[in-house]
Amino acid sequence: MINATLKHLSSALAAKHISSVELTQLYLDRIATHNPVFNAYTTVDAKISLAQAQAADARIAAGLAGPLTGIPFAQKDIFCAKGWRTTCGSKMLGDFIAPYDAHVISQFDRAGAVNLGKTNMDEFAMGSSNETSYFGDVRNPWDPQRVPGGSSGGSASAVAARLCAAATGTDTGGSIRQPAALCGISGIKPTYGTVSRYGMIAFASSLDQAGPMARSAEDCALMLNVMTGFDERDSTSLQRDQEDYSRDLNRPLSGLRIGLPREFFAEGLSADVGSRIAEAIAEYRKLGATVVEISLPNTRLAVPVYYVLAPAEASSNLSRFDGVRYGYRAPEYTDLADMYEKSRAQGFGEEVKRRIMIGTYVLSHGYYDAYYLQAQKIRRLIAQDFTDAFKQCDVIMGPTAPSTAFKLGEKGDDPVQMYLSDIYTIAVNLAGLPGMSIPCGFGDNAMPVGLQIIGNYFDEARMLNAAHQYQLNTDWHTRCPQGL
Repeated sequence: MINATLKHLSSALAAKHISSVELTQLYLDRIATHNPVFNAYTTVDAKISLAQAQAADARIAAGLAGPLTGIPFAQKDIFCAKGWRTTCGSKMLGDFIAPYDAHVISQFDRAGAVNLGKTNMDEFAMGSSNETSYFGDVRNPWDPQRVPGGSSGGSASAVAARLCAAATGTDTGGSIRQPAALCGISGIKPTYGTVSRYGMIAFASSLDQAGPMARSAEDCALMLNVMTGFDERDSTSLQRDQEDYSRDLNRPLSGLRIGLPREFFAEGLSADVGSRIAEAIAEYRKLGATVVEISLPNTRLAVPVYYVLAPAEASSNLSRFDGVRYGYRAPEYTDLADMYEKSRAQGFGEEVKRRIMIGTYVLSHGYYDAYYLQAQKIRRLIAQDFTDAFKQCDVIMGPTAPSTAFKLGEKGDDPVQMYLSDIYTIAVNLAGLPGMSIPCGFGDNAMPVGLQIIGNYFDEARMLNAAHQYQLNTDWHTRCPQGL
């Protein structure tokens, strides 16, 4: 049952082969056994989860079930969930109990899904390895001495280790796709604005986007059908007709034009990752797709642009955590200013402090025009590169990450090398495009490799079609870490 797809789990529940309570307990038992090793979850509340499962069973018995009713999901600990501890991986929110549900949580509740718990993450989604969490490192199920990627590393690890049926994540610069690649699962960042950010604790508001993380593209499509939709509480939520993202999954790929950016295959890409990507592209050719070489000339500027804009937005968003209204407050202080300083100094981790300082600097008088304004101009050029590229192709493909999962602590002393882990994913967020990662083999160290697929605006269905057809003809997405 732990290797079943969401569709198969839904069918099993509908046929009464298993109850939601039994399925939920199965995952809770696995979490109790394996989470001490992988540290994928920060919070588990069996009482709440089993109560939701009982309600789901009643709904199924009444004939009111939907495709995800009764299925146990994990939720990234960046989404507020009423009655659940919601920490965002930070000491600052270590004891915060959310008083309301994020839109994403509400959508899953409305669908009758079960919340298994909250997954670990880089603090305030700032990180590429899940080593910045106040609650400890998350470990990769394929090798517990290696990172799972970040910031949605807890969700990726939980899915790969079969500690949930699927999970949610968020992607600001690659934080769904990069951990999906490193853990050998599928994950999608939809077009900016298609999933409401209401109740999702903000890092960089113009970049953050929620999305699904699952074992297959088909599972991701089913989750997107639930997660997307207009939300008037989010000013960036797009008012569009509801889509069925699974509608094109079985369309043949003959005639599909795949763009390969020459900048994605230059210096910095490890040979074993490059070889697996080449093999995946060869498989697409067998399926009837054609390949064209394209250029994204401003890709090389994506990382520096991101690390101006994202910290600038973070410095503003994180100013609300001041020790006054909620969150951590320093136990000793002399006056209000001292309370602010000590609460933030003690409540935030080093990476968060680093980005707040960078963001405050680039927004300060005398530097705004030189850094922030210039970065916004280059962001527009990066988006235009993609617009031009999609005149020549239907989807863009390449590596998700430049290497497979690195060892814990390997890049901790070099922030720049850590930032370069997202070199192939960041431009997609800057442009607001949809992108996803699917497994396409293993590197020389037997760790998973991810193929990135980038689509045009609101073209998730075509992107999912390309991923699904590949997965029908390969079995990389069905592989499970040894011993699990």
